[in-house]
Amino acid sequence: MPTLSSTDHLIPRSTIRHRPIDSKPDAQPEVPPWVRRASRPSQTQTHAPTKTKTTKIVPITQTTQPHVHVWQQKHWLVFLGIGMLIALIVVCIGQLFVGWFSTTWDNLHYGYPLTFQVDAFVGHESGKIPSHFIALNLHGRIEVIEFPGGDASHAKIYMGPQLYDANADLIPVTLHFVDTHHNHYPDMFVQFNNTQILFQNTQGTFRPG
Repeated sequence: MPTLSSTDHLIPRSTIRHRPIDSKPDAQPEVPPWVRRASRPSQTQTHAPTKTKTTKIVPITQTTQPHVHVWQQKHWLVFLGIGMLIALIVVCIGQLFVGWFSTTWDNLHYGYPLTFQVDAFVGHESGKIPSHFIALNLHGRIEVIEFPGGDASHAKIYMGPQLYDANADLIPVTLHFVDTHHNHYPDMFVQFNNTQILFQNTQGTFRPG
């Protein structure tokens, strides 16, 4: 077995570890990772020049067409249809206006119910006063009332036909007296809606003929 020399137990072993000495004197000390900062790009950094593209403009030749008005493009039947429509509207409005004017005029002239009055010598008078006649359209029923001249107490009522036309109560009635026999006893004609009814003058009264 080996034997220890007398001097080995006098030198104690060092517990301190020595770091190796860097051979580079200018080396920078290592910076901990949490102290590091993001590196900024240099403000003096230059960018590579970009290439510019040049486009060549080629003129386009456009053929001009003669200007045609919109109405010239329409067919003549369109104008014919528009004209017929306008004419129809005018006719309808004209008919409505004529009917309204006729009804209004009759109401102003004859009143309501429509009444027509006339004086005439028919041979039923007792003096020199003519007889008075009133023709009524009472709700479509034609009636004639006679007041003999000088004696209104002997008034007579003559019943005419019942009208069934549309707006029959708006049809005016008129009276005409014609001495057809030349005997001073004229007959009575009741006219309404292009219709005429004869009442003959016989024996002091009028009878349907």
